[in-house]
Amino acid sequence: MLVAFMLGCNEFMVVGILSDIAGHLHVSLALAGYLVTIFATTYAISTPFITVLTSKYSRYKTLLVLMLIFLIGNTLSGLATNYWFMMGSRIISASVSGAIISLIMTFASSIAPREKRASLVSWIYAGFSIASVFGVPIGTTISTNYSWRYAFFMVSVVSIITFALLVVILPKHVDQVQGSIRNQLVLLKDPRIYVAVILVLFTAATFYAYYTYIRPMLTTVLGFSNQSLNWLLFGIGLISIVSNRFSGMLAEHDGLKRMPKFYVLDIVILALLPFGLMNKLTGYGMLLILSLIVTLLNSPAQIHFLNVAEKDYPQALVLASSLNSIFFNFGISLGSATASMLVAPVGVAHISWGAAVYAAISLGLMILLNRIIANKRVKQAG
Repeated sequence: MLVAFMLGCNEFMVVGILSDIAGHLHVSLALAGYLVTIFATTYAISTPFITVLTSKYSRYKTLLVLMLIFLIGNTLSGLATNYWFMMGSRIISASVSGAIISLIMTFASSIAPREKRASLVSWIYAGFSIASVFGVPIGTTISTNYSWRYAFFMVSVVSIITFALLVVILPKHVDQVQGSIRNQLVLLKDPRIYVAVILVLFTAATFYAYYTYIRPMLTTVLGFSNQSLNWLLFGIGLISIVSNRFSGMLAEHDGLKRMPKFYVLDIVILALLPFGLMNKLTGYGMLLILSLIVTLLNSPAQIHFLNVAEKDYPQALVLASSLNSIFFNFGISLGSATASMLVAPVGVAHISWGAAVYAAISLGLMILLNRIIANKRVKQAG
């Protein structure tokens, strides 16, 4: 969870201190915004390559090496003297972040008793939410009162502490099956996998097709003051932590089977959100409910990927553990792009209709995935 918190601070904190970075590096805010885009793109593209290429090496040693690379990249961000220096440092951090969390998920799967695995996975995801709720505001406060550089140095300190704990606590040797690149990629031919990753993508797109503009939604549309904005976002962040725990509970009880009803609720709320936004209390309440249900797929999907790989593709276990984060980042890009395209023609208050379309696609994929899993079980039983 501490690793997830560290990675979450590094990824999300930039949004809060973007204007400070732009001012000090003498670039426009729009240009500084590409630091976020490039990070997400690098994260999504590099993760499968690194997980596949490092699979033949000791997971313990690989994780520690990747942690050191992350520490170097994050520290260089704090030392950046110009925009391209900063861009390079962000690429270094992003290139290993996905592989780090994938290895952490794999260790969690190996260490935890099977009945505790879903709960542990949900706590790891909660680390990202905690970073959003506490780490990002702390980083923003440090940047505002001192310098944005110290915000990155704070993450470096957390990274050093985390590295030391990993060295001491993690098992030095875990059972792992090595496989060629081709043998690992065969995982992606399984319909239980490729339908699930498309589902993750559209679920993330559902979330970010409205969440990208959460601030103007709260201030411009609902009319809340800028002074109350941090508290409102804090409330949404706390709900997302609760969502992660609920997600873990679902994963422990065949969560994928239970997911369709949540997608139906998601579609209904997103379709009605423009009308709910006419009132402060109703609008904010609907946003809180969305924050509770829209990321429930996280733990059930992660456990699904781990279970399929563990049983049928043990040589691709680390790759399987990375799929959720890879395609969630692709979904972020799709959702945020969709939101940006809809803002001008329909306005911030109505962009949730685009998210409702993605939620409907996700519902169809969820039903299809459950049928594929059920058919597979019948064949195996036969």
